[in-house]
Amino acid sequence: QKFNRDIFVPVELSKGAVTGHKVVVRITDYGGKNKKPEGIVKEIIGHINDPGTDIMSIVKAYNIPVEFSDAVMNYVEKIPDEIDSKEIGGRLDLRDIQTVTIDGEDAKDLDDAVSVVMDGENYRLGVHIADVTNYVQERSALDWEALKRGTSVYLADRVIPMLPQTLSNGICSLNAGENRLTLSCIMTVTPEGEVVDHQIAETVICVDKRMSYNGVAKVLAGDAEALEADREFVPMILRMKELSDIIRERRAKRGSIDFDFPETKIILDEKGRPVEIKPYDRNDATKIIEDFMLLANETVAEEFFWREIPFLYLSLIHI
Repeated sequence: QKFNRDIFVPVELSKGAVTGHKVVVRITDYGGKNKKPEGIVKEIIGHINDPGTDIMSIVKAYNIPVEFSDAVMNYVEKIPDEIDSKEIGGRLDLRDIQTVTIDGEDAKDLDDAVSVVMDGENYRLGVHIADVTNYVQERSALDWEALKRGTSVYLADRVIPMLPQTLSNGICSLNAGENRLTLSCIMTVTPEGEVVDHQIAETVICVDKRMSYNGVAKVLAGDAEALEADREFVPMILRMKELSDIIRERRAKRGSIDFDFPETKIILDEKGRPVEIKPYDRNDATKIIEDFMLLANETVAEEFFWREIPFLYLSLIHI
């Protein structure tokens, strides 16, 4: 859209593009006062009426890398599908502690899990993050690729991942019933919401169940079917809600602001066309995860502050 003039492309350099195609063009001559810019078609994205063409146009416009190089894929192929017992040695073993993931129903990569047990009158809250760095060797092809991408990109109909899906959806995804390497922040929280002790450690966990925001919200609302389906986890879910309320109340007393702005979700049909835009439901379950992640972030940040270690502080909430 930076050009207000047509770009002339010779037929033999058009890759067979026809009227209605969206294409990527490399400019070979910017033209002049009486001469149009000239270019070469490098790629045909698709017809303007084809599903997904508009999304791919955005991807190309922002130069978002979609494919991974052969060097990256060769690196990933060497990563095992299961954890070797040797990798567990030296890690804090938390596999006996009841642990769950709570995400949206359509989430594919499960990168965080939570656990809450009682320690006397105190709560022992565990926030566990997939230890991706265990599989990304410094200065490797995958490390440089992740650095270049910086983050996964979420679009209306797809996710362009920072890491290959065989990794992010595989051994780095905290799938239920599978041993996974994690980094954990384990906090002892008083009934007043004060963190009186904490431990940050390399750990190994085994998630007991994958849960959803809506499923947890139904349990908290007393839905009979949900209570029966998750009866083994109901006591922990209730403890989570109890602890979340305590944490939120303490944070409010400290002067926090709850930016409860409505978020929207775009509903697409099978052809990728938007058919509805509706509010994204923020229920008690999403608030639980927000509260736990915030507390873990604060605890880790305070740890590095007192150690006087250089540290990058980001004002992000992961949900």
